[in-house]
Amino acid sequence: MCGIVGYIGSRPARPFLVEGLTRLEYRGYDSAGVAVLGASGTTVVKQVGRVRQLEQTLPKRMAGKLGIGHTRWATHGPATAANAHPHQGAAGRIALVHNGIIDNAAGLRAQLTESGIALSSDTDTEVLAHLIERSAADTLEDAVLDALERVTGTYALAVIDTAHPDRIVVARSGSPLILGVGSGEMLIASDLAALVRHTNQVVHLDDGELATVTAGGFATFDRSRTATERQPVEIAVAAEDLEHSGYETYLLKELHEQPAAAELVMRGRLDERFATTRLDGLRMDPRELRSFTRVKILGCGSAYYIGQFGAQLIEDLARIPADAEPASEFRYRQPIIEPSTLYVVVSQSGETADTAFAVAEIRRKGGRVVGLVNVVGSTIARAVDGGIYLHAGPEISVASTKALTNMGVAFALLAVHLGRLHDLSFADGQRILAALHRLPGQIEQILGDDGAIAAIAARLAGARSALYIGRVRGFPVAREGAQKLKEISYIHAEAYQTSELKHGPLALIDPDLPTVAVIGDDALTDRNIAAAQQVLARGGPVYAITHPGVDLAHLPVETIVVPKSEPELDPLLMIIPTQLLAYHAAVALGRDVDKPRNLAKSVTVE
Repeated sequence: MCGIVGYIGSRPARPFLVEGLTRLEYRGYDSAGVAVLGASGTTVVKQVGRVRQLEQTLPKRMAGKLGIGHTRWATHGPATAANAHPHQGAAGRIALVHNGIIDNAAGLRAQLTESGIALSSDTDTEVLAHLIERSAADTLEDAVLDALERVTGTYALAVIDTAHPDRIVVARSGSPLILGVGSGEMLIASDLAALVRHTNQVVHLDDGELATVTAGGFATFDRSRTATERQPVEIAVAAEDLEHSGYETYLLKELHEQPAAAELVMRGRLDERFATTRLDGLRMDPRELRSFTRVKILGCGSAYYIGQFGAQLIEDLARIPADAEPASEFRYRQPIIEPSTLYVVVSQSGETADTAFAVAEIRRKGGRVVGLVNVVGSTIARAVDGGIYLHAGPEISVASTKALTNMGVAFALLAVHLGRLHDLSFADGQRILAALHRLPGQIEQILGDDGAIAAIAARLAGARSALYIGRVRGFPVAREGAQKLKEISYIHAEAYQTSELKHGPLALIDPDLPTVAVIGDDALTDRNIAAAQQVLARGGPVYAITHPGVDLAHLPVETIVVPKSEPELDPLLMIIPTQLLAYHAAVALGRDVDKPRNLAKSVTVE
């Protein structure tokens, strides 16, 4: 969500701060600001809107080789310049940026007001600046520690002090923060995207860890001031991976990267000899994996919907009871953590706060948890017992496409692996592996039918609301389709099980409510066609996502025909048209498809 950048070194800080904030725009934000410490003190500039608007207001000469910057996604208080970061103490000595939420901010604000401090914003973050500035500690590090003793909540902090112009002090608890190690300079960011043009050596801070960052290097330590001796690691992300590469938008680029991404997540993991998969990253031997009698999948938003697909797949192939639920609800319902349950968490960024908190709850109660994560070195990747990296490459657009598809492929790899340890036959293992081999080419085929899908999307764009229906394996497809349409086109959309139409949703059907129906070639085809007829009988337009051979010619429906895979994997291919429908509807309406309003790529607060 919010983005942090920082620089200290021999070059002017301003160019890096502006570039870094621009690189973090995809995370979602509504205001931005920078603070640069120079010979005459700290200059703070804040602006509502995009980074380019901030850049236009910056002084032409903004001297200083130390600075911090921030993009804010509003939580406490609306999007105003006063609420934008960086925030300063009353004397202007301290300036800081903060990601996360201070839970006890209201009480601290009241205490500060009673002590004579005039607060200038509505934010929780401002209290930190005042607490640090009012500390009697001799060092900036100890002043930050004093303040952190008084707050509860989550944070990633970067703090500068005119009394200590040779350093930035950073701290992390529940929100990501990364140090970039350069030559005679150090960089700070909440996301690798801001760093990859400048260094491939990074340090991922852990929760409860702080660091003193100077031009010559860094020193990490914990809340008790004990050194933690962190070493930089090399990252594999290239700067060109973060470019548009000739596409008009990141979303369109990532849609078309799906065939190659699907190949990458399978590379080296298909074991033809034994009709199974190689998943060394799980860090569990066959005996351990066979001991699990249930699988619980946790994710948020699209990750939760693809988790429902994964649960069905595991039940189909491994014959182990499996289900999915929102990670955001999990820890609040006092879950029973069973040693015989394998917990699987799913997150594109590896930083999703609700999912990370679920991992902590599972680990605290002794459960075994593995992750399906796209970002190496991310919070969740480092917290789980093992996992399957998605290898989708950087995903910049807020709406997940290629990472989501790779999550589905990863679930297929896991389901086959578990299945072959139980009762999945060699022949069925071969059947699924063969289908996985065909998958990238079939995705390419769907993407090639883009024009026909765009024509249907143009009609969807004229609707105020849409209904998506699917049954059993088709229901996660419907849920993800509705999610995509609402998040990037802002058309209201809801998904229902096709079998539930007569239990309420049919009351909504009229000529102005289009229905997108998932009608696959399977045991439920006739029932799904009958449901479409019920919608048509009430005057509702129907667009069907279907397979070759499904006879819909006798019905007044428009169809999107998807290549047939094996029944277990059909949903993966049927999701692709829903992505394209949402994309083209959003473009037709003039939406910013990469940065949908009110949303963020990496949700690092509850």
